[in-house]
Amino acid sequence: MMGDATSLTGRRWVGPDIGVQRAADLLIQTQGLSPALAAILARRGVTGADVPGFLAPALRDLMPDPHVLKDMDAASSRIVQALTGRERIAVFADYDVDGAGSAALLMHAAAFFGLTPTLYVPDRIDEGYGPNPPAMQALAAAHDLIICVDCGTLSHDALAAAEGADVVVLDHHLGGETLPPALAVVNPNRQDESGALDYLCAAGVVFMVLVDVNRKLRAAGAPTIDLLGLLDFVALATVADVAPLVGLNRAFVIQGLKVMAQRRHPGLVALCDVARLDQAPTSYHLGYVLGPRINAGGRIGRADLGARLLSTTDTGEAARIATELDRLNSERRDVETAVRTEALAQADARGVDAALVWAAQDGWHPGVVGIVASRLKEATNRPAIVIGFDGDAGKGSGRSVTGIDLGAAIQKLARDGLIEKGGGHKMAAGLSLSRAQLEPAMARLTELMAAQGADRLGPKDLTYDATLMTSGATVDLIETLESAGPYGASAPAPRFVVSDCQIRFAKPVGESHLKLSVASPGGDVLDAICFGAFDGPLGAALSDHQGHAFHLAGRLEVNHWNGRSRPQLRLEDAARVQNDA
Repeated sequence: MMGDATSLTGRRWVGPDIGVQRAADLLIQTQGLSPALAAILARRGVTGADVPGFLAPALRDLMPDPHVLKDMDAASSRIVQALTGRERIAVFADYDVDGAGSAALLMHAAAFFGLTPTLYVPDRIDEGYGPNPPAMQALAAAHDLIICVDCGTLSHDALAAAEGADVVVLDHHLGGETLPPALAVVNPNRQDESGALDYLCAAGVVFMVLVDVNRKLRAAGAPTIDLLGLLDFVALATVADVAPLVGLNRAFVIQGLKVMAQRRHPGLVALCDVARLDQAPTSYHLGYVLGPRINAGGRIGRADLGARLLSTTDTGEAARIATELDRLNSERRDVETAVRTEALAQADARGVDAALVWAAQDGWHPGVVGIVASRLKEATNRPAIVIGFDGDAGKGSGRSVTGIDLGAAIQKLARDGLIEKGGGHKMAAGLSLSRAQLEPAMARLTELMAAQGADRLGPKDLTYDATLMTSGATVDLIETLESAGPYGASAPAPRFVVSDCQIRFAKPVGESHLKLSVASPGGDVLDAICFGAFDGPLGAALSDHQGHAFHLAGRLEVNHWNGRSRPQLRLEDAARVQNDA
């Protein structure tokens, strides 16, 4: 923490340690990097020899042999057989962005062969997550091959119902002790996998399978699919599914953003247009602008809208679906706000110092409980579960914090019969349970979280990379830092402390946000925006600043408006300067 400041949110501010500073100095001396870029690379552990490959990662250098994943040969061989033999194919996809992106990869690959697979996306409310026996039985009766994407690893009964058809599972969710009855289960999170690729989302797994499909096609002298042209779907799914932006994922996103900027696919073009995105997309836009709109169909509308949008080649259909998803996303925000307010109040009343924060109530829409769980987690730095009940049936979603494996704990509850079913991965999980199971299940889950140390977590530290004055926050600096991106999960964007700021202008905008103009002594004026400022202490303190100076912590971005580009601070925390009297 800066010695003369106290954070308004109660967090400790932690700057770079001496080891990172020394590593940054070495990069400046040996690689000729700017201090800001050197600081970011040093924090990421990039050494001198690795700098060129990190700043310009080549997919061919980072792509492993697809056969490092078990069942790869069986999966790709069966898909090649179905494509070249013009078999009847069904794609069963999850209803989120990862499921939609994974389905789009397969649908476009099939279109290369003149095929249009049946796309099936289960209804979140009526069918729940993943394959179910009636749907699989019906699909098997009319198809030769069913490919389950972003789901299926734990669906033993459902896959057993697919009599008469082959089933291939392409997934990334945590596997159980046994595999379902499928021809192939390609999943880096199977229990018998090495874990080297456990950070991939389902779309990344599907892409690797298609790489192997292309190998087999090439070996047979057949035309191959333009996989590089499909990387925009992989990038979107990777960021929206909050997969770590490391290794292969980082290359997927960098190359995928380049493809997206070319506006190749009508669905993504229409989505960018309806979201009024008038610049080349960044990882931020994938996660916070495009992703939520695709998810809106699965949350509160028709579950298959997102997958159909990404799969279509018809510009008119793309425009219609994108408009509908934009409308549903606005509706989703309203529903989420109401549930979030009630869940936060309930969690506060229960207490937020335990190892698990949870809330449950009748009528909460199952499509927004995951988002609200994320908000609870962010507000408390604790694993969080939010459950909506419809009669006796409860459906919930959970989000975890770094170092706490929520998915494994949820699976243990299911194995022990404390909930009806559940699964996921370390950072996110879903569950279904009865009303009678609620209290015992949450008590046991709290114990499991405590065993991992969740009850000993304090307010999450705010780490920052450097301090600067407002005159140092320039568009050139931001563009330089972008070369170390993309930023996202496990690769946070650089955070700066802009010191000794006087607030020149402060105005509430929207429901709870705050727009600011600030300046360091003798420095240029810098615009700032604090989203959700009035949901916590920042809004009141900064709008009623009474002339006091503040250190401001946040991330820099370029604000494009009316043809102009200006630096802007996305404000996350503030600390009053104690000696500004």
